[in-house]
Amino acid sequence: QLQLVESGGGSVQPGGSLRLSCVVSGVTLDAYEIGWFRQAPGKEHEGVLCSITKDGRIYYADSVTGRFTISRDVAKNTVYLQIDSLKPTDTARYYCAADTNGPLVVGQLPSGLWGLGTQVTVSS
Repeated sequence: QLQLVESGGGSVQPGGSLRLSCVVSGVTLDAYEIGWFRQAPGKEHEGVLCSITKDGRIYYADSVTGRFTISRDVAKNTVYLQIDSLKPTDTARYYCAADTNGPLVVGQLPSGLWGLGTQVTVSS
């Protein structure tokens, strides 16, 4: 059974970096497209920020291009999200999702399986 478990969040100062991890279990990583999205405090979930397809193609939302980098390690069944130059507005719970119920579309909320998320807090 497919499961997604996020980790790597924390509290950082503005300008810092974090690398989030999404461990995929139950299937091989190249069976699904995996993406990241987030929910800021008091706000609706924001649509897919970036994704990596089964064959390794990568897509980014314009809002995160240049600061967010998605990658994967197939041997570790893990997808990563590197976030650089963190801003207070990046404060959110970050989730990874799989295309278990339709394709992941940048800017749209995933309709498939999500993990429980990992919290990122950016403040000075």
